[in-house]
Amino acid sequence: MSITQTVQTIHVAAATTTSDGSALGAVTDWAVNLMETIGAPGAGLAVALENLFPPLPSEVILPLAGFTASRGNFSLFEAILWTTIGSVVGAYALYALGAWLGRDRMRRLVSKVPLIDLEDVDKVEAWFNRHGYSAVFFGRMIPLFRSLVSIPAGIERMPVGKFLLLTAAGSLIWNSIFVLAGFYLGENWHIVEQYASTFQRIVIVGIILFLLYFVVSKVRKYRAKKRIQ
Repeated sequence: MSITQTVQTIHVAAATTTSDGSALGAVTDWAVNLMETIGAPGAGLAVALENLFPPLPSEVILPLAGFTASRGNFSLFEAILWTTIGSVVGAYALYALGAWLGRDRMRRLVSKVPLIDLEDVDKVEAWFNRHGYSAVFFGRMIPLFRSLVSIPAGIERMPVGKFLLLTAAGSLIWNSIFVLAGFYLGENWHIVEQYASTFQRIVIVGIILFLLYFVVSKVRKYRAKKRIQ
């Protein structure tokens, strides 16, 4: 049975347990076609695009690359190498976007956003200047932040060499875990996505709670100023 046929069988099984087959749908078919057409570089291309379009889940693409490697389409080493290259390429594209945007332009744009003061931007900049290297390295292992952290790195003009090195190191760890899981789980590679989805939901809930706290605190601060005036 080909990889495409195997994945389609998994889709049917997933659809019997979830209303939409989870993430095992069009994204999986697309990634499989890439890998079957151009091999391991296809996995790298899929991961690079995942950096630019976060809705494309690396938690599906990476274990699928491992599963494809287990079927002999390419080696495990190639799967890890190319997915890591893809991560670095995608991250650098966002870094370049941040560098193009620049600090002054970013501040002008942010100053027009309701409830956000430039002093908030100053605090974020100060934090990133203190912890930017750690943020880039560990951010590669956190859903959503994995892509977004490259933009402030570009805005703050983090040295390109250090950015690429930290991105490659963090991506290598993250990618290896998921590729190896897919490789050894074989046709059960989709189990990884189920656990990863839970982790991503926790991160999303955390972000929502932080945003609610931020908005509420800003509204209270604004009302307090109005009363004083």
